[in-house]
Amino acid sequence: MAPRVAMVTFSTRPRGGAVHALHLSEALARRDQPVHIFALGDPRAGFSRPTPVPFTICPSPDSDGSLEDKVMRSVDVLADHLLEVVPGGYDIIHAQDCIAARAACRVRQSHPSLRVVRTVHHIDDFSTPALIECQHRSILDPDHVLVVSRFWKHLVNEIYGIDSTVVTNGVDAARFSRPEGFDGSQYRVNAGAQERPMLLTVGGIEPRKGSLELFEALARAKGRLEVAPVLVVVGGHSFRDHSAYRDNALRRAGELGLVEGADYLLTGTVSEEDLVGWYLSADAFVFPSVKEGWGLAVLEALSAGLPVLTTDIEVFREYLDDDTALLVPPGDVEELTRALVRLVQEPALRQRLAACGPGIARRFTWEACASRHIEIYRAVSQGSPAGRMVDHQRD
Repeated sequence: MAPRVAMVTFSTRPRGGAVHALHLSEALARRDQPVHIFALGDPRAGFSRPTPVPFTICPSPDSDGSLEDKVMRSVDVLADHLLEVVPGGYDIIHAQDCIAARAACRVRQSHPSLRVVRTVHHIDDFSTPALIECQHRSILDPDHVLVVSRFWKHLVNEIYGIDSTVVTNGVDAARFSRPEGFDGSQYRVNAGAQERPMLLTVGGIEPRKGSLELFEALARAKGRLEVAPVLVVVGGHSFRDHSAYRDNALRRAGELGLVEGADYLLTGTVSEEDLVGWYLSADAFVFPSVKEGWGLAVLEALSAGLPVLTTDIEVFREYLDDDTALLVPPGDVEELTRALVRLVQEPALRQRLAACGPGIARRFTWEACASRHIEIYRAVSQGSPAGRMVDHQRD
């Protein structure tokens, strides 16, 4: 009998691990793998989009206090909830983040027959001893650790001595493919890009996304181009408080002569329908991130047939190269500027890169991701020791 899986994430918002949990769970259900999603959030609001997978949302604790306080309260609330419903009903708890993993391991203390699987999407740069220890335990204590790229496999081994298993993210390529007769004119009107190039970035304004460098490069590119592009920034919700960075980035944008509503548009979190609409309406995707687990947004842009400009970091090199994307050194504003100018000035370059995207994206499906997870769940439920399973992903 297939092991029963409790998929656990710290959020219902459309960010990294929560998006992964939702898509993976749906692909698992299509393969008749028993799965139930547990998340912290607003039970009245549900997830960011409808899902056919059964789910339970535990009310999030209040967000007052420091990040450390918020993390610890979230672990406590989630662990207490899981203790009430998971034992006896599930065989495996699959945690998608630090908070979920700490809560899952606490449940296992009382119910040793449960197995805990943890997916490490990336390692956060926490600064307080309590949060650093929380993250360490969330990686060291589970029965098996998964990562979404070879880069993070090597890093987790180097830092923690754990031989994790690589299972890459997937993407619903059909969801982002351009339907016949699609009209993106209203999105371009909303951005003020009827007669200007429209660049898209997804993830909001935060340090990890290279937002400040992107504003700097946008301002320089504006001074070098006859027709300046408009930048659309989609998203923005984060568990961590990036308000100081955001305020500084927007202040700097103003100093550089960039005007909100004219040179850039901040949409905040958008619906699934509008997210797809922005991808399909843009001329190019710009993503100067300095740290990613895999880059779900990049896969979405590739699926939509957008030319991609991103940073030359090891994670992206696992599926992109100099022929399929514009890759610039992280943090290098001048190189980012030059690449932005090329994207605007060279339609042949945009067409060539855009043609590469869908083929790359089709290599990474949620169906393949789910199949690999089912193999891992079965092995873990049968007692394979943590970190000792054969990794079928070639290094």
